[in-house]
Amino acid sequence: MLAKHSFGFVIALLLCSLPVSQVLAAHTSGLPIPRFVTLKPEEVNVRTGPGTRYPIQWVYHRPGMPVEVIEEYDLWRKIRDVEGTTGWVHKTMLDGKRNVMVRGKEPRIMRIDPEPDAKPILKAEPLVTARLMECQPDWCRVQISGRKGWLEKKYLWGVYPDDVFE
Repeated sequence: MLAKHSFGFVIALLLCSLPVSQVLAAHTSGLPIPRFVTLKPEEVNVRTGPGTRYPIQWVYHRPGMPVEVIEEYDLWRKIRDVEGTTGWVHKTMLDGKRNVMVRGKEPRIMRIDPEPDAKPILKAEPLVTARLMECQPDWCRVQISGRKGWLEKKYLWGVYPDDVFE
């Protein structure tokens, strides 16, 4: 009986002697923080803390919506949405695919090429979700309703200013 308690005491002592960063690192995915991901299912419960014992704050009903992972604990991710609201979701509710949302209060013009004078393809309404395909320093190539084109990066939420990739 004493051996079981001694073992637990030794583990607790070891954990207390580690720097906090090492203890927390054991509970993370190792992926960059912050990072953008998307909501996966039709319904995502957002909780006040990292676990089912915490109450549900609200429920998202928007699969594919981009969110930003700002913290991790074990299987839980603290996310922030386009409005800045934060809460905790289980990691299985998230998809690593990248989407973006059109931000602002007015429609933005999607263009055929990444240039301000390029031929317009469509008007993207505020909060429309688009599949992120590629980013240059000032423009990102996206897909909205099957149509591909370029939007200025400054009008997109779900991409960082220094994101550049093909």
